[in-house]
Amino acid sequence: MRFRVIRRKWQLLLFCSASAEDGFEKNSSETRDINVAASRNLKEEHQEVHCSRERSRAAWKIVEEYLMPFLEKENYQLPSRCKLHPSNDVFRDQEEHKIHVDINEWRCGYCKKIFRAEKYLDQHFDNRHYNLLNVSHSKCLADLCGALHCDFVISSQSRKPKCNPAAAAKNHHLCEDLANSCFPVSDGPSATRLHEFFLRQFCDAHTCSRGFKPFSRGGKKHTSVLYLATSVLILMFLPIFYLIVYLYQREMKKGTTQLKRIPRPGRKPKPS
Repeated sequence: MRFRVIRRKWQLLLFCSASAEDGFEKNSSETRDINVAASRNLKEEHQEVHCSRERSRAAWKIVEEYLMPFLEKENYQLPSRCKLHPSNDVFRDQEEHKIHVDINEWRCGYCKKIFRAEKYLDQHFDNRHYNLLNVSHSKCLADLCGALHCDFVISSQSRKPKCNPAAAAKNHHLCEDLANSCFPVSDGPSATRLHEFFLRQFCDAHTCSRGFKPFSRGGKKHTSVLYLATSVLILMFLPIFYLIVYLYQREMKKGTTQLKRIPRPGRKPKPS
């Protein structure tokens, strides 16, 4: 009788254990399904933005380097309808929240997390701050790379591809559209001058003929690192140089005074 009671207790214990295990597996399966679904939804959301961050960044750097200095000189503001306007860059707010602390240190301006390289910060933006993308207008600055010569800048160190006349004509047309929408000649003298400048700076190079290069009018002036280093060294050593000259002249004066006091040989000193 006692043996039967013990056996029933063991059966009951095994049954409870099996039920708990089934429940745990069910909950784990449900949790896994939820995570997979959430991950799938996040990926689907990411796929809604068909825009290259790298090429958009290259396009914006070109605008900053080879266009903005001339706009500032003319005191000209890009109209909002212009595709080069900052509000039309889907990544602009995120790019402005990048903090480059050191050569191997990048910081997120939103949550202050630190990363070893810019590409990891880009991944962080995609994963954690996707909701901060400017997707309201669904415009991509990378779409203007053809007109702005992004490939010329990105692959400046590599071998240039052969010129395609059809692609050159398409990019030239896109470039002229930008000039017309961003600098309408009807907006006044400044817009007219910048319209002509944009055609020369960006559009003329969209040809397979030799002799035309992008950014022929130049760009932002950068202070050379060598120039800065030389200036710092000069400022450091200039006081030392003047100190040496001062000490040398003082010693020379002392030497001259002592020579005057030494009597000439063979000459008797005056009696007191």
